This record gives sequence, C-alpha cells and structure tokens, in this order.
Amino acid sequence: MSNYPETGRLSAPADTTLRIDNIRPYGEGDPVSVLIEDGCIAAIGPEVAEQSADDVIDGQGNVLLPGLVDMHVHLREPGREDTETIATGSAAAAKGGFTAVFTMANTNPVTDQPVIAESVWAKAQALGLCDVHPVGSITKGLAGKELTEFGMMARSDAKVRMFSDDGKCVDDPRLMRRAIEYSRGMDVLLAQHCEEPRLTEGAVAHEGETAARLGLRGWPRVAEESIVARDALMARDYGGRIHICHASTEGTVELLRWAKGQDIPLSAEVTPHHLILTDSRLETFDGVNRVNPPLREERDTLALRQALIDGVVDCVATDHAPHSSEEKCCEFDQARPGMLGLETSLAIIADLFVINGDQDWRFVAKVMSERPAEITKLPGHGRPIAEGEPANLCVVDTNASWTAEAKEMASKSENNPYEGMSMPVRVSTTILRGKVTCRDGNPVTTD
Repeated sequence: MSNYPETGRLSAPADTTLRIDNIRPYGEGDPVSVLIEDGCIAAIGPEVAEQSADDVIDGQGNVLLPGLVDMHVHLREPGREDTETIATGSAAAAKGGFTAVFTMANTNPVTDQPVIAESVWAKAQALGLCDVHPVGSITKGLAGKELTEFGMMARSDAKVRMFSDDGKCVDDPRLMRRAIEYSRGMDVLLAQHCEEPRLTEGAVAHEGETAARLGLRGWPRVAEESIVARDALMARDYGGRIHICHASTEGTVELLRWAKGQDIPLSAEVTPHHLILTDSRLETFDGVNRVNPPLREERDTLALRQALIDGVVDCVATDHAPHSSEEKCCEFDQARPGMLGLETSLAIIADLFVINGDQDWRFVAKVMSERPAEITKLPGHGRPIAEGEPANLCVVDTNASWTAEAKEMASKSENNPYEGMSMPVRVSTTILRGKVTCRDGNPVTTD
C-alpha cells in the first residue's frame, strides 16, 4: 500500500474489498474488472471478475478515470457557512468525481496560520468524502503587506503546499519577489490572482462592446496580462514556482506560450466557465454571470480551448465559488463575483473536447487529474490506473445525460450558471482510497 508521503494524516482506506466489473479504464479497449483492496488497485483484467469482493459495482461498460483534482475551490468555511461548508463542498466534490480539492484562503478568518489550515484539513478527513487541502494566504490577512509563515504552514499537520491571496492580487512587486524567494526555499507553489487593481477599480464586466452598450464599467484584458507578464519574469529570475489562476484572455495564452518556451516555471489553469461562456450572457443583467475575472469574448474562449489542448494552459480548475441568493439576486454591479462548478465541470469538459471526437478520455484525465496533482506535487492522486496504485477513481456514465439544476445539487448555494443546460455525461461513482464516496450519482453518507 502506498504511504502517501508528505501528506497530512489521511482518513483510513476502506477495510473491505471492492470490485468494479465491466469497466473501461480511460474509455479504452474491452471492458475489464478492477479489484481494490486496502485502498489500492490489486488487480485489473477480465479474469478479475471471478474473484470475490465485499462490494461489487457494475460499470456498465462505462469509463474509469483517476479521481479528479481541483486546484481552486472556495468552500467558505470558516466564516461563511451559510453559503457552503466543508461538508456540503466535499459532497459536491464527490458528486463531481473529485477525490482532492484545494480550498482557497479567503475565508473569515483568513487561512494565514497553521491552526486554521489544520482545522480545515482535520474536518474534511473526518468526513472522508474528499481530501480538502487548505491553501494558505501569501500575505497576512490578505492585506498585501506582510508575508505569512510559509514554513510553519507547510510543516503543519495540514501540510500546506500551495499559497494564494486569491480574490486579491499580490500587486506589490517587491513583496511578490520576496514571496517567490521564500517559496523556492520551501518548495511550495504560489498561485497568483492576476489583476492589476488600479485598472479594475469599479469594473464588473469585460471591457468591450457588450459592457459599453449595457453601461457596465469595463475590465480590460491588460489588467490580467500585465501581472502574468510581470510574474513570468519574476519566476524566470528568482526561480520559484508560480501558478496562474483562472486564465481568461487570448493575451494571457500568448504570454504563457512565451514563458513555457523559455522554460520558466509557470503553470496555469482555466475554468470551465471561461471555456464555454462569453460576455454575451450579460444582456440579462443576471448576477449569476458576474465572475472574477469576467466572462470574455468568443476569441478568448477559443484561444483558451486550444491552449488547453496544446498544454500551454496546464489544467482545468473550477473556481467553485458559492454565494447566497441575496448576493446574486441584486443589481449586476452589486452581485458578488463567482459561480458554482464542482458538479458540472467534468460534463462540460467532456462536451467540449470528447463528445465531438477532438480529444479522448486520456486528455480529460490529464487536465483534470494528472496535471493538477503534478503541479501541486500531491501524492496519491492523479496516478495511473494500474495495479499497485492508490484507488482514487471515478466512473463516468457516458449514456446518462442530465439537466443542471441547482436544487438537485449537493452544494449549499444555487448560483449555477448552467441552470437548465443539458449535460451529456455524469459521474456515477467516486472512490477515495477504496471507499465509495459517490454511488449512483449521490454522495455517500459516512458512518
């Protein structure tokens, strides 16, 4: 059994055996059976169907993927349990096929010290639905003035491996330089929310024709791209690992392409909503469509899709951001930015890239599991589906279309931008260390 090095104390693997029959790893080849023992894959093959197990799942010829990993979610606890909790967020994650998520630091209080990170980690492990990794803030209180103690948080029981002031940009270049130098010594990842605040004051929508016609203050692409460029150069000169949160513009893609061509240690994520939605949705002034960074134009979505295929953008991250109805059902410029994403992301990525035949399920595994785990240096997740590997897995039912309705979701909030949209596939089963956390599309209540 894998010992999951350098990870906080984990919930125990299942003490029963599980067998998945009639399943196709990565959607390839003839169906096989997969036997899981002590939290690991013990055997794979057609003959495995003859072996006994405590629990048997009929895969119905569907697709088996590594459990998904989301580098960017907001579970709101502590401080805003009225909108999401670790319990409801973990249930949403399990329902979406995720076995590990990273929850951002902009809680109340801010996750800027070990005791807060440890509380989040321990609560999630007690639930056992998903590994919830707390992200530490880069600066104390997200104030952008003083660095947090990366070392103390990295060495805590939570084993914090990523730091971010997400929701705010570390816009002071001197402070960002110190953060990069500090992070390099600790080998932790800095995730930057790229937004030059002097260019976005009062902005609520992409700066373009739609915002101008609707009378909404515009958010220019350069506000994002100027920070991406600056931090790419800093990563080049000071050697720390920097991750670009929620890339949203065509220009950001070109900057990332340049940086990767220079072997600069820069990675990036894109959200499902920036791949599929554009600022044309703002015509209704519905607050559900307000998000940070804003929905852009079609040329941006097309550039981001190609960048994900090319590996210029490394992975998909949901930026799952629950809000109360009061925070969304109001004037557009007063709405809180953010959208739900955990329960719909796999279906959206499958619809964009797999259903049309452009990409295969290996691509989905890469951008939604393997690369996020590699970037965060997360052991035990994003691993190959092979004998001896950890049994962190999800089953995708490719014959089960469904309609995205907030009232049917596990999340506590209902700010779902895909309301009423038909989804072509669904996660039927999620498995964390050999334990079923979602069965028949429903989160499994722990004992």
